[in-house]
Amino acid sequence: MAFIYQSHLLNIGGKNYLVRLARLSADLGFNEIIGSAAPLSDFTSHIRQMQHKTALYSIIALLIFLPATLIGARRFSRSLILLEKEANKVRQFDFSESKPFNSVIKEINSLIQAFQLMKLTIRQRTEALIATQDKLEKLVQSGIALSAEQDMDMLLEKIFQSARELAHADGGALFLLDKQNHLKPEILKTQSQEMVAGESGKTSSTFSPVPLFDQQTGDENHKDIESHVALTGETLIVNDIADNTLFNFSNTCILDERSGSQCSSLLTVPLKPRQGKNIGVLQLFNARNVKTDELIKFDEEIVRFVEALSAQAAIALDNKNLLEAQRNLFNAFIQLLAGAIDAKSPYTGGHCARVPEVAMMLASAASVSTENHFKEYQLSTDEQWHEFRIAAWLHDCGKVTTPEYVVDKATKLETIYNRIHEIRTRFEILWRDAEILYYQKCINGKHDENILKEELDNTFTQLQADFAFVAECNVGGEFMADEKVDRLKKIASKKWLRHFDDSIGLSEDETMHRAGETAAELPASEFLLADKKEHIIPRDGIDPFHGNDYGFKMDVPEHLYNRGELYNLCIQKGTLSAEERFKINEHITQTIIMLKKLPFPDSLVNVPDIAGAHHETMIGTGYPKKLNKADMSVSSRIMAIADIFEALTASDRPYKKAKTLSQSLRIMSFMRDDKHIDPELFDLFLKSGVYKTYAEKFLHLEQIDAVDLSQFLSAGKSQ
Repeated sequence: MAFIYQSHLLNIGGKNYLVRLARLSADLGFNEIIGSAAPLSDFTSHIRQMQHKTALYSIIALLIFLPATLIGARRFSRSLILLEKEANKVRQFDFSESKPFNSVIKEINSLIQAFQLMKLTIRQRTEALIATQDKLEKLVQSGIALSAEQDMDMLLEKIFQSARELAHADGGALFLLDKQNHLKPEILKTQSQEMVAGESGKTSSTFSPVPLFDQQTGDENHKDIESHVALTGETLIVNDIADNTLFNFSNTCILDERSGSQCSSLLTVPLKPRQGKNIGVLQLFNARNVKTDELIKFDEEIVRFVEALSAQAAIALDNKNLLEAQRNLFNAFIQLLAGAIDAKSPYTGGHCARVPEVAMMLASAASVSTENHFKEYQLSTDEQWHEFRIAAWLHDCGKVTTPEYVVDKATKLETIYNRIHEIRTRFEILWRDAEILYYQKCINGKHDENILKEELDNTFTQLQADFAFVAECNVGGEFMADEKVDRLKKIASKKWLRHFDDSIGLSEDETMHRAGETAAELPASEFLLADKKEHIIPRDGIDPFHGNDYGFKMDVPEHLYNRGELYNLCIQKGTLSAEERFKINEHITQTIIMLKKLPFPDSLVNVPDIAGAHHETMIGTGYPKKLNKADMSVSSRIMAIADIFEALTASDRPYKKAKTLSQSLRIMSFMRDDKHIDPELFDLFLKSGVYKTYAEKFLHLEQIDAVDLSQFLSAGKSQ
């Protein structure tokens, strides 16, 4: 028999029943279904009870263990949360100190301790780097400041202050080596900026310098720590002066007594430039902790920074000394050149030295003037004053190219010597010839001796008168009128007899100059005053303006020189011919050419223009460029007034007498009216009293007369 089972869940009367059906197999001849039913609860009640108990026990377990778990988890996760926060701080480069924490888990606690150690190390390294960076910035800033500082006292002050701030020291000293090989203390200061020796930290004259060598034996002085460092070039650190017996600390002790501070540690660093010997010593005492201000030792890092600063300072000082030496050499060379020009011509005397004096006085008056004309003119820096002073000293440097006999030409016939003596000798010859002719006629007996004597006397009188006239013309004191020129030509037409060859005993240049001339038969008859071919000195194609890239507008005479006797004696005004006057005026073109060729720095770039315009006028009638007032700077116009005033009042010129103060100012007022000089500057020259100050310093007492300014001021003239 076979059964086929089927199970069903039925709800009967609101209850669930489990029904079991079994179908009898048909192959046995049965076709019935047998079923059984039972309540479902009979099968699942014990399971439900077990579920309920399990759920109850679970809830009880959760209620007991969950808070404990939460408390434990929070305790365990707190250290991780704090560790995460610290990690975020590190991620944000925040290495500030945090409140310490730990973990009960050994591994996490080790991680926390490692992390805290890392932060502490990074923080310390960062603080050290920041401190080092700060020192480097100070070092760089100090280097920039030192290289830019021009004033020596301020330079020394910056060196000392920078070193003291780097080392955070109580104070110190700065010594410089003088020419006597003594370390002279330039600065002695305490931290409070109390001056321990002199004003602004400068030492008093009573402080004894430290010698590098023993004055008696000449041996090196290694007793004083300052001289030892200067001699050896080694940095010395003495962290306990009381226990050090190797060196003499007398200078430091003096510093202690004056400053009232106890010196316990000392750092001494040499000031050594790139090359050469040490130029000084820098000392610092009592290094202190930046945070706590406690006394500490000079550590190696600080020493290296101070050494770097001292190297910068040494270079700055050396550069400053070199620049000062170059400037002094340059100034001395300029004054040497000006002195050589004046010495070359004793008749110009101290012109090149006196013009800068009056020019500086007038420039100073213009710089402080409140008048509208000068409100934009300010020589406010040392470099501007230096430029103006150099231009004033070099304003006539081109005269070095002007022949001395032209500069000093006091008479019309003067070259190397006064040729009036040659002409006088010719008159002597005519005198002797007239006398010989008189005696020859007397011996002949064909003439009345009385008449002959009267003719001779008349000839002598005429010769004396003619020579006196020629000599008078030679002086050039008055304007040559046409009638005087006619009389000179008449005198020149007289002849004398030359018996000697004038082509021998000449220099090579003279011989070449006279090449091709036909020698006259002797005796030769010549004019009393001659204009000969050999008197003409040609230019030979030489360009006096060197290509004229400078804008010169001067008329150039055809010949270099014309030494013709009659030609020179007929000069209408003064003693200079047109050729010689050009040669004199050429000094200003040579001044500009010479100065333009010099590689002046930017601070002196205006020197050629200031020096080369003092012969220009306000209306373009001057030389060498025919500039107008608008074309010239105030400094250039000042130079013109200074040059003219010195020339008028000079008492060392052979061709004129020294003029009085009033005479000179009167002439200059005429020049002002003719627009040759700046009227505003001339008024300032008068009102500021510059003329009087200069006169009291350089003029003879007899030249300083009473001056009525109202006669010379522009306002007075207009009235």
